[in-house]
Amino acid sequence: MDESTPRSLRLGLLYSGGKDSTLAALLLEDFYDVTLTTATFGVTDDWTYARDTARSLGFTFEKLELDPDVATEAVETIRTDGFPRNGIQRVHQHALERLAGMDFDAIADGTRRDDRVPTVSRAQAQSLEDRYDVDYIAPLSGFGRQAVDRLVESTLDVTVGPSEEITRADYEAELRALIAERDGEAALGSIFPAHEQTHVTGVQDWNR
Repeated sequence: MDESTPRSLRLGLLYSGGKDSTLAALLLEDFYDVTLTTATFGVTDDWTYARDTARSLGFTFEKLELDPDVATEAVETIRTDGFPRNGIQRVHQHALERLAGMDFDAIADGTRRDDRVPTVSRAQAQSLEDRYDVDYIAPLSGFGRQAVDRLVESTLDVTVGPSEEITRADYEAELRALIAERDGEAALGSIFPAHEQTHVTGVQDWNR
């Protein structure tokens, strides 16, 4: 590279293959060399769904290995609480720490303005930046759900369905698998509220 040519800034984005993280990637790709990274405890091979989507969209992909002990902690928290919020939040913080420790100039996720979980506070973001000398970016933090849905509708091809049916690579999938192994499938219904998940299958041609 010629010394007069600015170096491309490398960014690692936590990626599930869903609409939010895909939209975040598209918003960032004009400014960064984006690598989509999917976090996994190695419990399932669901991370491959995100890998396949990332590659179909033309993004570089890396698997991000997480500490299995954190999965154990998260599962125990979820079982004790009777709901998943705090456990998922713990995993997200751990994933950001792992990502920040990699060779990136910036890290990002697909958290939105009105998300209940996971979230990243200003203090947590500043702590990551200070300790790892990395920029933390949440490109959807100013977008509400309606705004995101409108952008997705006009930009992405998406499969939508119940959480237990959609192939995805988020934290919940592996945590659900661990809890089902321990307490049985029936336990999941009382812990995880019914909600829809998304899996991106492509980007509408006109936008590319």
